[in-house]
Amino acid sequence: MRILLTNDDGVHAPGLKVLEEIARTLSDDIWIVAPSEEQSGAGHSLTLTRPLRIRKHGEQHYSVTGTPTDAVMMAVGHLMKDTPPDLILSGVNRGANLAEDVTYSGTVAAAMEGAISGVRSIALSQVYRREGMGDAVPFAAARAWGDRVLRPLIALPASPRMLFNVNFPAIEPDEVKGIKVVRQGFHDVDRTRIVEGLDPRGYPYYWFALGSSGSVPEGTDLEGIAQGYVTVTPLHYDLTQDSGLAAAAAAFAD
Repeated sequence: MRILLTNDDGVHAPGLKVLEEIARTLSDDIWIVAPSEEQSGAGHSLTLTRPLRIRKHGEQHYSVTGTPTDAVMMAVGHLMKDTPPDLILSGVNRGANLAEDVTYSGTVAAAMEGAISGVRSIALSQVYRREGMGDAVPFAAARAWGDRVLRPLIALPASPRMLFNVNFPAIEPDEVKGIKVVRQGFHDVDRTRIVEGLDPRGYPYYWFALGSSGSVPEGTDLEGIAQGYVTVTPLHYDLTQDSGLAAAAAAFAD
């Protein structure tokens, strides 16, 4: 099995090394094609206004000067075009990708691009307890549970246009209660904080600080993580709101 690894934290991110450790329990044919720099929050964006450059870091190990979507497109359409991957794994992201945050996530977007390309794709993220941890985020739960969650998902029949979003809770591996398949949640409060400061020249700057609070919807990824489970959520890129089709059509009917 040929596996492509990517992420949105950059080619040198600790989580990518963790993902490689996990992937090598599944196959010896591992390719890494990741953004050259951190692209957190890039979503499903791609680069159209400047050329991309590829740098080789080792055998089957590359970086791309672009977004996670760029990296997957360059891997599938150029670097691996003669023998495309059988599986794309994106992560392990430093921080959660839960609820509506999946729409911002470059990690999830890379897996979504893989699904669009017709390749089985899975996004993986490690939740952590507090802000400001940097590269000190512990990936112990992901290391211990990565293989256990991936093998059953890989064994499932292929489903076109679908990807899986996996999140590991911020607890020790032996405290994890198991694996729970759940739907995508939604935060019911405004979670965005804007931090204001002054740069050394006296000009103001603004920085988004994202947090989470409020109630946790039942049966969702938010609840599963809060309860100490590894969560698995099937996602797809068809954003059509089916219940709205009839109402919209009626509004334009003669």
